[in-house]
Amino acid sequence: MNYVKCRWKQALFGVFLLAAYHVYFFFFIQNEKIGYLMYLDTLVFMPVLVFILWDFWKFQKRDREKKRLMAQKELLCRVLPGFENQDLAEHDVGVLEEQLNQRFQENCDLQDYVAKWCHELKIPLAAALLMSERIEDGELKLAIKEQMERMNQQIHSMLLGCKIQGPLFDIQIKKVWLLECVKTSIHNNQFFLIQKGFHLLVEVGERSVYTDSAWLVYVLDQILGNAVKYGGAKTQDGVQKEPWLRIWEEEEHETVKLFVEDHGEGIREKDLPRIFDKGFTGSNYHNGKYKSTGMGLYMVSKIADRLGIKIQVESEYERFTRVCILFQKNPYFFR
Repeated sequence: MNYVKCRWKQALFGVFLLAAYHVYFFFFIQNEKIGYLMYLDTLVFMPVLVFILWDFWKFQKRDREKKRLMAQKELLCRVLPGFENQDLAEHDVGVLEEQLNQRFQENCDLQDYVAKWCHELKIPLAAALLMSERIEDGELKLAIKEQMERMNQQIHSMLLGCKIQGPLFDIQIKKVWLLECVKTSIHNNQFFLIQKGFHLLVEVGERSVYTDSAWLVYVLDQILGNAVKYGGAKTQDGVQKEPWLRIWEEEEHETVKLFVEDHGEGIREKDLPRIFDKGFTGSNYHNGKYKSTGMGLYMVSKIADRLGIKIQVESEYERFTRVCILFQKNPYFFR
């Protein structure tokens, strides 16, 4: 806090006293002499100046100590020695901790309920997918299967979202083959890749990284899902692009890079810095064709932080979108 802001009331009071003293001297003291007034001012000013300097030094010292304490991650009422009303501060902290634990437990219960609900819903959904194969009308069969596949993907995303938001984020870091993860993600999205007529170009060799395969597949699912959605967009002149997807890997110094690129709708330059923000859906609007929650890439960014990987996105509107997943090479793991 600024010293002047803190002491302005005292300073205003001192100025008032000084002004009153000078007014009294000029109008009520007969045969006044300016020399006497200056002498008295000097006698008063010097102690006041010394007091102000001393008070400013104490204020700065307290302010530095306050900043040091505020930088700590512990509760100050439990770190500092006894101070006035410490028992009241301890009481308030205890009440807040109890309320926080109650809300935390309620949140965990809700996440467990949603996760179990997702598991239960997957059973009748899988049965419905099998029964849809018996529909003879080809167009109706395809339309129903498309909607069920979308439901399956959304339920899967919700289930993993509950896990990452939960108190225990299960991560199993081990040696993972990139090609296997890519194949699994392509299999998860195969219905829509085939439906949209995507041309796939996979150039991933027998390269391994150390990460969690299940969460890496989820990240790839979100990236491929976006590519499928916006990969066959039309250009400004109305020409339909041929949808295709390229996936390849590179090694550079101590980093392994996995690229996913599509030549679809792309991302506007002003939207690019915000694509990982929670709830951000961009300014393309997609002519109302796609309904986006803005949560997919947000969840991807949270998972990437937990896994210790980085995700970079390059894009040029109406030309391409290229996503790069960077795995830092660890000398203890990578051989």
